[in-house]
Amino acid sequence: MYYIRSEQSFDAAHFLKDYNGKCRNIHGHRWRVLAEAAGESLCGDPQNRGMLMDFSDLKSALKELSEQLDHSLIYEAGSLREKTIEALEEECFRLVEVKFRPTAENFAKYFFDELIKKGIPVHRVEVYETPNNCAAYEE
Repeated sequence: MYYIRSEQSFDAAHFLKDYNGKCRNIHGHRWRVLAEAAGESLCGDPQNRGMLMDFSDLKSALKELSEQLDHSLIYEAGSLREKTIEALEEECFRLVEVKFRPTAENFAKYFFDELIKKGIPVHRVEVYETPNNCAAYEE
């Protein structure tokens, strides 16, 4: 099995609704995302011969996804009152609504699924919320 890995990071805030602890409050992280692609064989075409895939394809896909979240407040659908969303938008804050609780575990699955949709043969995604705390998802 062959593996390649690429990394991106983004800065964003989030909070965990209904959580009994500090993370119920809005706070930010420098999220670090590592994506690993895997395959049993290497490309045979002249351009990519000897490669699992071009690193730039993995890097570009991961960068695009990270940039969609960068410098935003990421919140779970239904976790903020409509008035709150309107007030934040009125102040021109960048908001990103997701359908899941914005935990590192759920972000790992989110990045995995989105990379698959982009045709990347992803094997594993790791998301670091802090330098010492990481969640991973693989199938």
